[in-house]
Amino acid sequence: MTRRELDAAGITDPGLRAAYGRCRQLNARHGRTYFLATRLLPLERRSAVHALYGFARWADDIVDDLDRRMTSDERDLLLKRLEGDLVHALRTGGGTEPVVRAVADTADRYGIEVTLFADFLASMRADLTVTDYPTYADLRAYMHGSAAVIGLQMLPVLGTVVPREEAAPHAAALGVAFQLTNFLRDVGEDLDRGRVYLPADLLAAHGVDRPLLHWSRRTGRRDPRIRAALVAAEALTREVYRTAQPGIAMLDPRVRPCISTAFTLYGGILDAIARHDYAVLHRRAVVPRRRRAATAAAGVLTMAGARWHAAPAADRAALERRGPGRG
Repeated sequence: MTRRELDAAGITDPGLRAAYGRCRQLNARHGRTYFLATRLLPLERRSAVHALYGFARWADDIVDDLDRRMTSDERDLLLKRLEGDLVHALRTGGGTEPVVRAVADTADRYGIEVTLFADFLASMRADLTVTDYPTYADLRAYMHGSAAVIGLQMLPVLGTVVPREEAAPHAAALGVAFQLTNFLRDVGEDLDRGRVYLPADLLAAHGVDRPLLHWSRRTGRRDPRIRAALVAAEALTREVYRTAQPGIAMLDPRVRPCISTAFTLYGGILDAIARHDYAVLHRRAVVPRRRRAATAAAGVLTMAGARWHAAPAADRAALERRGPGRG
C-alpha cells in the first residue's frame, strides 16, 4: 500500500519515497488508533499525515527515552540537532534524518506554517525539565505546542470547505482533546517517568497530590480522592471534545470519515477508562479490538459514500466496481 500512497501523492524521488516509508512505519508501530483512522484518508493525502506524525513521534521518543540511557543534556542536544536539521530542510529541502526530509517536503507541498514546528519543539524541550503543571492554564500553554499545533499542521493536508481560519480553533481543540485523553490513560506510566500532566490545582481540589499518586501506583491500592480527580479530568477532556466536534463538518467531505473515526476511537479510550472505574494507575485502558474494527468498518462505508458523491457522474460506475475497501 505504501507504493500506491506515494504514487497518488506524486512523490517520485527514491530518497523521499524511502523517507515517507519510514514515517509510515513509525505511525503503524506507535499510533495504532491513529494509523487505523489514517487508512480512511484519500490515498494521496496519507503520506503527508504519516510524515507529520512520524516527525512528532521521532521527537517524542527522544524526549521520553524509554530505556533511560541518555541524560537530560544528551536528549537536549539531540533535540537541538533535530531542530537544526529541520530548519535546514525547510530552507533547502535537504535534511539528514528521513523523517525530517519527509516532513519538510510535506510542509512545502501544503504550505504549512514553519512556526508551528518551532512551537512543537519548544514543548518537547519543556518535557526535559518540567515535571508538572500548577494549573490547567499552564498545561494548555504546553499543549499548544505539543498538541494544538498538530491539528493546525493537519488542516492544510485535510482541506476545508470553509476558510481555514474558521476551522483552525476546532482543529487545535481536537489535538488537545486527543492529548488530554492520552494523559488520562497514561497517568501511571507518566508517573514512572517522573511526570504528572494532570493539573495540580485539579488534583488538589480533590485532595490528591503526587505522593498519593505514587502510593497508589506502588501499592496497587485505590483511593476515592484519586478516582474523583480522574472523573473531573475526564469531564474536562470531554468538554474539549465538544469544542472540537463542529470542526469535522468544516473539513473536506472525503477526509471526514478519517477524523470522525479518530474522534470516536479516542473517545472510546475515555469510555474504557470509565468502564474500568478509573484504574489508570494500575492498568492501561484500551478500546477493544472488536470495537475498533466495527468503528473502522463504519468509517469505510462513510468514506465510500463521500467518494461516491464527490465523484463525477461518469466515474461513479468505476467506483462502484472497485468497492469501498480498495481505495
